[in-house]
Amino acid sequence: MSEAHKTTDHDEIRKWAEERDGAPAAVADTLDSDRSGALLRICFRDEEDSLETIEWDRFFDIFEKNKLAALLQDDTKDGGTSRFVKFVDR
Repeated sequence: MSEAHKTTDHDEIRKWAEERDGAPAAVADTLDSDRSGALLRICFRDEEDSLETIEWDRFFDIFEKNKLAALLQDDTKDGGTSRFVKFVDR
């Protein structure tokens, strides 16, 4: 399996997501009005309805307030494009 790499670079995360037709999102039930808490995700076209797409600015505001990093995988073990992303503590 191709290894995932850890990054906090906003441009790299956004580019990775957009290359896979992904959009910034959060689990709808976790969004709050003060913009500090939410379970972040990257939403792909075939994702479930429990995700709410949000603007990149809001996404990265939550990302920074919660001191997160992204684990991104570029390729699958068979050489295909991977959509594996996981948000973890820095």
